[in-house]
Amino acid sequence: MTKHVLYILVPIIVLSFQWANNSSVTATDLQILSSRVISDQLDATRKITNPFPASPEFIANGKSLYFGKGFCVMCHGRDGRGLEPDQDPGFANGMLPRDFTDQTWQRVRTDGELLWILENGSPGTAMPQFVPRILTEEEAWQVLLYVRSLGRTAVSNNH
Repeated sequence: MTKHVLYILVPIIVLSFQWANNSSVTATDLQILSSRVISDQLDATRKITNPFPASPEFIANGKSLYFGKGFCVMCHGRDGRGLEPDQDPGFANGMLPRDFTDQTWQRVRTDGELLWILENGSPGTAMPQFVPRILTEEEAWQVLLYVRSLGRTAVSNNH
């Protein structure tokens, strides 16, 4: 079995397990867990790691960029869940913005894939290219540290 087939099957297996255990999984979850990276770039992209440590300073810088210059908050929300409670889902062109607190999504997406999306946009969604138009690569890495921290916050809030 090739790596590409495994990249497709693993999210489906995870979701099948969740469905079997009566977890709340929707049909769009399969799309959420599918990589947006062009297939011939996927292997190389997954090997890229964030050069910045997840220090409080860099996470705070990322948060500042998320709420400010990067304006990520406009689509992904103040808490990173993708929609504000009072927001109409019809505002999105295509799929809804990603829920950064989703633990399954956090596990299957690599930092390299997330940077690729910031550099290229997310095909099939309203997510545009941000690097280098809006953010530098260094700033993007720091935003990704903040995005990763949203997943950790969700875990600690559930306990």
